[in-house]
Amino acid sequence: MQKHMSYLQKHPSITRSRVNNFINDNQWKDVNIQAVLYDMRVGGEPHVKLEVWSAPGQDRPTFKHAVKQHFKPAKVGQVFGPSWTTHWFRVTATIPESFAGKKALFMFDTNSEAMVWSADGEPILGLTGGNGGERHVDYLLAKCAAAKEPPRTFYVEMACNGLFGNGDYHVHPQDRAIYYRLSSAEIVAPNESAWELFHDLEVIVEMANRLSQDSPRSWQALTAANDIVNVFEHSDPATIEPAREIARRFLDCKASEATHSVFAIGNCHIDTAWLWPFAETKRKAARSWATQLYLMEDYPEYRFAASQAQQFQWLLENYPSLFKRVQKKAKDGQFVPIGGTWVEMDCNLPSGESLVRQFLLGQRFFKQHFGEYCDVFWLPDTFGYSSQLPQIVRLSGAKYFFTQKLSWNNINKFPHTTFRWIGLDGSHVLCHMSPAETYGAQCRPGELIDSVKRHKDIAYTNDSLYLYGNGDGGGGPLRAMLERLRRMQDVDGLPRVKQAHPRDFYKHVEENARELVSWKGELYFELHRGTYTSQSNNKRWNRQSEFLLRDAEMLCTVAKMRSRGDGFEYPSDEFTRLWRL
Repeated sequence: MQKHMSYLQKHPSITRSRVNNFINDNQWKDVNIQAVLYDMRVGGEPHVKLEVWSAPGQDRPTFKHAVKQHFKPAKVGQVFGPSWTTHWFRVTATIPESFAGKKALFMFDTNSEAMVWSADGEPILGLTGGNGGERHVDYLLAKCAAAKEPPRTFYVEMACNGLFGNGDYHVHPQDRAIYYRLSSAEIVAPNESAWELFHDLEVIVEMANRLSQDSPRSWQALTAANDIVNVFEHSDPATIEPAREIARRFLDCKASEATHSVFAIGNCHIDTAWLWPFAETKRKAARSWATQLYLMEDYPEYRFAASQAQQFQWLLENYPSLFKRVQKKAKDGQFVPIGGTWVEMDCNLPSGESLVRQFLLGQRFFKQHFGEYCDVFWLPDTFGYSSQLPQIVRLSGAKYFFTQKLSWNNINKFPHTTFRWIGLDGSHVLCHMSPAETYGAQCRPGELIDSVKRHKDIAYTNDSLYLYGNGDGGGGPLRAMLERLRRMQDVDGLPRVKQAHPRDFYKHVEENARELVSWKGELYFELHRGTYTSQSNNKRWNRQSEFLLRDAEMLCTVAKMRSRGDGFEYPSDEFTRLWRL
């Protein structure tokens, strides 16, 4: 008797299309999983009252100043701008009685960046509007609403810019005349079981798509996803739990002991200066880090790393209560200050003395405010690496180095992932470049699969570091990323994942790697060429400033010695301020 291949195996592309359409927000959203993600939603008065005050020009006023101003009625559909302006909303939200027993979220989408503030002036979390992958616009009003909830008043500080400034930076300079529309301001009740199923499916469907078709696990994933689609009926909520049971059976299969290990750490790389003014960088850090503190309350396993002492200093000066919360979470081990430098600096143009000052100022700050020096030099996004860095890193008290950019070389691919980098004097640091080849991973199965495929030193160490979270313009990890990561922590077909301090990864490699190769000299980056040549004035004034600071310090030292302690005070605070610039 002739045996025939199953329809699913004979035509897998049709089934893959089916399960992908089941989770996507597309033309099928009225009948797929998207149709049941929210049980209820209300907007407008009496449930949502909106008032707004627009700051003059490009002022970025404090909370205390803003709340004293005259607020006018606002409504959904209203536009605000132009670029770089700030608008403060006073929101009064009243959860309806019909939400009793349900979680209640406030959804506020300005299609720009924003910050939610409590009525007493505490920054709560950042918001990112629009329809991109960075979108998060929800703020928790009640975990379980009572039958009669009192009105809640809070504020939202709207910034008229996106994560990447204003306009498409690939095409033209920043646009100063962009206006942003308030597209939603409503209270919603999410269907939590439906959301759990949605996150299950995100993992299962991508495993079906990305695992090799030679892998039985790929077919198991596709079968499980297809079975879920068969069971689910959008008009019958009772079908969600049987669908979840199918997902659980698939996800409960554990990875083998010999599988690749991934050490995961959240981050939100923020360029101190790029497509926005310094004043906006200060707000980006506050928005991004407040969001991560907010998520840590629901995900105790979550670890988040942030570098650049300058951004911590701005937080201390402008958001002191938020800075104290960061310190507390750092003490608890969830918020990880890292890097050891004042900013994530360029490493091609600065002199050796400038590089030394980066570490001197950075390490002093982290020791003063967090009680310890950083032992991981953290530089995911720079345009090349001077051969003198290993020596300076070791002298600063650090001995590990993380970067990412070399994986983006467009001609000669760098041949290593985990290796010892040896400097001019023979000093060495343990270096690792995430084989996921990004510092902004999205917690997707495909990225974990790539962490194995692209690991160039897997014969010596079966471990890698995995950086996830929206970055460059800040933002950081989102709730959906943490949900997917929970599901992928120990599932057959993927590497085993655990949230960890980067230091734990490097120590593990030191203790378990069989042998590691060495790289001597400069790490040359082959992509962002011409960025210095086209900005020759920056090169000139940087070098001239270095010479002037050296001369001024030498002359002041001589003056102090000759004064014999009589009359001349060495201006150490002013020199510190100038080096920080």
